[in-house]
Amino acid sequence: MDVERKPRTMDLKKTTILKYTSLVTLTLQNAILGLSMRYARTRSGDMFLSSTAVVMSEVVKLLTCIVFVYQEEGNFERAFAALHNTVIKQPIDTLKVCVPSFLYIVQNNLLYVSASHLDAATYQVTYQLKILTTAMFTVLILRRSLFPLQWGALVILLSGVVMVQLAHTGTPYLPSGVEQNRLLGFGAALSACVLSGFAGIYFEKLLKSSDISVWMRNVQLSFLSLPFGLFTCFMYDGRTIQNTGFFFGYDWFVWYLVSLQAGGGLIVAVVVKYADNILKGFATSLAIVISCVASVYLFDFHVTYQFVLGASLVICSIFMYNHKPSTQDGEATQTSKV
Repeated sequence: MDVERKPRTMDLKKTTILKYTSLVTLTLQNAILGLSMRYARTRSGDMFLSSTAVVMSEVVKLLTCIVFVYQEEGNFERAFAALHNTVIKQPIDTLKVCVPSFLYIVQNNLLYVSASHLDAATYQVTYQLKILTTAMFTVLILRRSLFPLQWGALVILLSGVVMVQLAHTGTPYLPSGVEQNRLLGFGAALSACVLSGFAGIYFEKLLKSSDISVWMRNVQLSFLSLPFGLFTCFMYDGRTIQNTGFFFGYDWFVWYLVSLQAGGGLIVAVVVKYADNILKGFATSLAIVISCVASVYLFDFHVTYQFVLGASLVICSIFMYNHKPSTQDGEATQTSKV
C-alpha cells in the first residue's frame, strides 16, 4: 500500500511543479514578447524590416520542429522518411495547411504594425480580443456552444478593450521621431485577432481530423509559410531590400526577438497541456499587469483610471470565460500555432 502511495505522491508533486512552471512560462512569454516588439519598433537607429523578421521566425520555427520530429522518430533516416511521406507524398493534405500558413504570416505582420502604433500595455490588452474572435469561429466552424457566463464574459471583454482604447494613453511620437497612429494600431490588432481566431480553429480542426503529430503539422505550416512570407517581403519591401539588404537593421536584439517569437509558440505548445484554464487565465492577467508596470518605466507610459478600469474588465472577463462547468464536453479555447 505504501509502495503504491509513494509513486502517486511523486506524480502529484511533479504535476504541481509542471503546472506552476507553465504559469511562469506562459506569463513571461506573453509579457516579454509584447514589450520586446514594442521596444524593437520604437527605438532610434536603423529600423529593421518587420516582414523579414516574420520570415526568419518561420525559418527558426521550421528548423526547431524538424528537430522535434527527429526526436520522435529516433534517427535521421526515419525522420527524413516521415517528413517525405507526410509533406511531399501527401500534397493534398499539405495544401490544406496553406490557409492557416498564409493567415499567420499576415497576422504576424499586422502584430508588428500594431506594436509600432500602440504602447505595450494597450497592445497587450487589445490583443485579448482574440478570445472573442476565437469563440465566434468556435461556434461557427466547430459547432460548439457557449454558456451564458461565457457570452457575458465576451461582452465585458469588448467593453474593457473599448475603454482602454478611449483612454488615449501613450505619447503621439516615438523616440525615433515617427508619429503614432492609434487608429491604425487598433485596426491592425483587431485584424490580427480575427485572423488568429479563424486560423487557430482551422488548424485545430486539421489536427483533430488526422493522426499527424502536432510537430509534423507545424513543419507543414512553417514550410508553406515561407513562400508567403517571402512574397510579402518583396511585395511591400522589395525596393528597400534591394537597396539595403534583407538583414538591414538587424542586431543582437532583433535576432533575440526573432528567436523569442519563434520559440514562444513552441513553449506554449509544450506547457499548455499542463496548465488548466484557471492557470492560463492567471498567466494572461499577470502578463497584462507586467506589461503595464514595465511600460511605466521603459516607455514613460501614463496609467489613467479609465485604462485601469478597462484592463480590470478584460482580466475579469478572462477568468469568467475560462470558468466552465466540468460537464462541458467542448471548450472554445485558442489553439496556438507553435
